[in-house]
Amino acid sequence: MAVDGTYDVTVKSPLGDQKTTLTVKSDGATFTGTAGGAMGSSDVTGEVDGNTITWKQQMTVPMPMTLDMKATIDGDTLTGTVTAGAFGSFPMNGTRAA
Repeated sequence: MAVDGTYDVTVKSPLGDQKTTLTVKSDGATFTGTAGGAMGSSDVTGEVDGNTITWKQQMTVPMPMTLDMKATIDGDTLTGTVTAGAFGSFPMNGTRAA
């Protein structure tokens, strides 16, 4: 599908730019994949609605927290937001690497 691929993603967080590699493999209205960067790697599962994907991601560093992720994919460009509870929302941008 149009959302499948591997993306080099940067989240503009209060801790500075957080670089992540996100893989997405869709299956109808859901997807599976991985998200990995300097703070570790984890499996992710989420929902697909057209060219928009949403998922929750657990982080443990610098503190345990659930992140709500939403991204829209337009061609090879990924744009979206990361919502970190009381810490607010941060922009996320990326490009398809494969």
